[in-house]
Amino acid sequence: MKQAAKGTVLIDGQELIITNPEKILWPELGITKLEYLQHLMELSPYLLAHCQDRYLTTIRYPHGIHGKSFYQKNAPEPVPPFVRTAVFQDIRYVVLDSLPTLLWLGNLACLEFHASFHRVDDDLPAEWVLDIDPSLDEEPRIMQAISLIGEALDKMRILAVPKTSGATGVQLVIPIRRGYTFEDLRRAGEFIGRYLTERYPQLFTIERLKKNRGDRIYVDYLQHWHGKTLSAPYTPRARTAASVSTPLLWSEVEAGVDPRDFHLRNLKQRLDLHGDLLLQVQPQSLDHVLSFL
Repeated sequence: MKQAAKGTVLIDGQELIITNPEKILWPELGITKLEYLQHLMELSPYLLAHCQDRYLTTIRYPHGIHGKSFYQKNAPEPVPPFVRTAVFQDIRYVVLDSLPTLLWLGNLACLEFHASFHRVDDDLPAEWVLDIDPSLDEEPRIMQAISLIGEALDKMRILAVPKTSGATGVQLVIPIRRGYTFEDLRRAGEFIGRYLTERYPQLFTIERLKKNRGDRIYVDYLQHWHGKTLSAPYTPRARTAASVSTPLLWSEVEAGVDPRDFHLRNLKQRLDLHGDLLLQVQPQSLDHVLSFL
């Protein structure tokens, strides 16, 4: 019987065993596990910054993006001694706070990283996120929709950073001062969702059931909640383009950029050029909005 290939590497003082480095994970692009791990190293300063104090859920694809996949909430066993974990609601989550932990997960074919909206041992939201989710697999109006939401937020004196999900949706990330509750932000999100659906009824909906949305774009203000997760900034996605969840410039939104343009093989150059756009907006007060509501 042919023995599976594997090797040992030393990363930040930790010994890691890399198995099947030539396994193809993204067949259309020929991206192997070894190449994937190399890209994870490039993304690590940015991905870790947004996951290092969160409860992490991964999606594993042992046989590549077209094979069977599964969500991993509980830390995979055996857990190496360098991997930090935290328990929340009886689940022992991995806390993604180091490069060795990231590459350990990558070697297990964790191709997606989804982080909680709140930090470990903290009940308050770390930021506010509106998830804008198309009802169609191909939605040419998505950037137009994001632009309209950006205009509405701007009128409310709220600064947001648009971020591709890496799949079909786009999120609006709003850095906030500490102290607001999930209930506070849900009230504000519902207000924005209802405003958009009344102003642009053919474009937006707040209907949660996909079968009842038609072709309208869903303004999901409910996903942002204690214990829930969303695709972390800079996570790869198990899509044929090897796309990566990427913060955008508003000028790119206006130009109608395609989320598939940002992927494992070019994101390092973008980050070298723009840095982390999510860190370039200061945490802001929402007192003026919540007092109105």
